[in-house]
Amino acid sequence: MMPTPVPELPALARDGIDRAAEERLDEELLLRLRDDATTAVLVVHGDRSPLLPDGGLRLVAPADVAGAVEWGFLGRRPDGTGVLVATAGSEAPAPVESEHWDSLRGVGGDLSPVESGLFVEALSLGRWLRDAPYCPGCGSLTQVRSAGWSRRCDQCRREHFPRTDPAVIVAITSADGERVLLGQNSLWAGRNMYSAFAGFVEAGESLESALVRELMEEAGVEVTELRYQSSQAWPYPRSLMLGFYATARHEEAARPDGEEIVDVRWFSRSEIAAGLRGEAEFQLPGRASIAHTLIRNWLEG
Repeated sequence: MMPTPVPELPALARDGIDRAAEERLDEELLLRLRDDATTAVLVVHGDRSPLLPDGGLRLVAPADVAGAVEWGFLGRRPDGTGVLVATAGSEAPAPVESEHWDSLRGVGGDLSPVESGLFVEALSLGRWLRDAPYCPGCGSLTQVRSAGWSRRCDQCRREHFPRTDPAVIVAITSADGERVLLGQNSLWAGRNMYSAFAGFVEAGESLESALVRELMEEAGVEVTELRYQSSQAWPYPRSLMLGFYATARHEEAARPDGEEIVDVRWFSRSEIAAGLRGEAEFQLPGRASIAHTLIRNWLEG
């Protein structure tokens, strides 16, 4: 009997560093690590970080970071070295000088498992630190606590944490499993790119219900045999993408909604293989996305 292939995990769902969450209760942790020359810092400027010439992440010492940044504790390396994020908005000057910068979208699929995990953690936490300084309850400016992992409102005493929005993403297969249905988003005009269908889970909705609703809305397809595959964080701005496969009940019913999705298309395995090699007239999602993993795992059985 042939062994069943082990599905590939999404690029941003692999190993990271030890987050050492128990240390976040130490209110002096950030100050102490910023004063430690051995601490490693991943700078995030907008959604980009500095890279080494070989393409790996370039971590710097705390003293190398300039300007107004938000700090957070990411965890510890196996040797015990502390790792911090120092984040600034894209409109601010870059906190460090570097010849090479790139985004998580651009290089996340090419980094080592540890580095991709570190980058997605840094970008997720860093965006929250920058974008949510005020209390949503009373509007007061909050104070950073838990080494960057919570905010405390001194006015109304509420405590706030980084927000994660669940979203489903689905690759639809034909009844015989030999074709996959992908869609073209209106935002990709001119790129001729096709991807899996995705949408946010609404309030009071299960993942399964969201999946069925989104596929009917976007592609006009009723689906059966929902199969969970894997998940990964996607901090654009703060999503947790939950990947599924589903089978179309009536393949001929597929049609775009004409607003968010402007085209849908059934692809054969040979077409997808050519697309992943960059030898087709259409584009497929980049390696950092869970959509890429869903498509590749389908192709490989």
